[in-house]
Amino acid sequence: MDTFVIAVFVFTYFGMAFGSIPGLKIDRTGIALTAVVVLLVSGKVGVRAMGSSIDVPTLLLLFALMIVSAQFQLAGVYDNVAAKVAEAPGNPRHILALVIISAGGLSAVLANDVVCFAMTPIVAEAIRRRGLDARPYLLGLVGAANAGSAATLIGNPQNILIGQVGGLDFWNFLAACTVPAVLSLIVVYFAIAWMWRAELDQAPTEVDFPEPPHFKRWQAIKGVGALALLALLFAAPLPREVGAMVIAGLLLASRRMSSREMIGSVDWHLLLLFACLFVVTGAFADTEPARQWVEALAERGLFPQTLAALLPVSLAASNTIGNVPAVMLILAVWPTPDPGALTGLALLSTLAGNLLLVGSMANIIVAERAQIAGVRLTFGDFARAGIPITLITMAIAVAWLRLGGWMAW
Repeated sequence: MDTFVIAVFVFTYFGMAFGSIPGLKIDRTGIALTAVVVLLVSGKVGVRAMGSSIDVPTLLLLFALMIVSAQFQLAGVYDNVAAKVAEAPGNPRHILALVIISAGGLSAVLANDVVCFAMTPIVAEAIRRRGLDARPYLLGLVGAANAGSAATLIGNPQNILIGQVGGLDFWNFLAACTVPAVLSLIVVYFAIAWMWRAELDQAPTEVDFPEPPHFKRWQAIKGVGALALLALLFAAPLPREVGAMVIAGLLLASRRMSSREMIGSVDWHLLLLFACLFVVTGAFADTEPARQWVEALAERGLFPQTLAALLPVSLAASNTIGNVPAVMLILAVWPTPDPGALTGLALLSTLAGNLLLVGSMANIIVAERAQIAGVRLTFGDFARAGIPITLITMAIAVAWLRLGGWMAW
């Protein structure tokens, strides 16, 4: 039984690394779902066991935050911000700075994947219409989205998961991660401005742009109010997922915004991926070899409790299987992580996602959405600025975590 479960686990995480199976049109979510089906059909995991291994509070929190993000999306906030930034007067470096500030700021309070999904095609099209190479601006968009999302427990899926599993305090996490996140945005700008300096030396063409997408001011104000109320509830002695679901319920009870549209804007693929990975990693963690492996790691002090151990683990795991699956796997076998170590895991795994195209879901979203808009972002394009961005920002994060006393070297 253990051998079969381990084989399915290995298949799943190889799928997370490669993102597809040759000859089949199946993505990471499809691979994870297939693995769950195999475990169910084989009888290695029962329906009851499957249900108990899924972290329902985490999925509820993620769903509720997606509803909040949908409020902004349907209000036209993302579209208008992207259009105004890409059409702003000034030289290319000024436009790049605006893209980075906007994407980083939005991603700190809303899911970075959603920000990238909404902004990518508008930025790509507007930049191309100005006669500029859209690649550095899109790389600035995703680099900033990753870096900005590192500041909060609701900025990206892996932070949400870590916060829920570890019961981390929202405001303590913000205090720990805001400075390295802001410094990382600065690094993103200067690294892209240097590595893509030839492309950014082009003079933009003056063109007349159509009116930006319709902006629903009142609905945007409702979204801001929802975020403010959410922050207050996070400070209250109420389970985080319950407070978030209260906000989601209030937003769905709208006279003007269709609940079908809002629920349709939820990233169900990501929620399903989370649920399936919970099942697969839970089944693996219950095997005898996994328990022996955990004991061996503990005896040798190889759990990422220190920065020296966490740094290479975050960098390698995030850029092979992706930072979300990597965090889920680490948490499945890490018995008693302390809050400082969990904060370090969230910060470093997020920043590590900027290294390569496969480092984060946001990277893949931008590459795919850019392709649809007629801009091809290659593996080399991501690495060109991603490598210096990641090495410098992770060095900053390590120094900050050590100096602040969150983690020892």
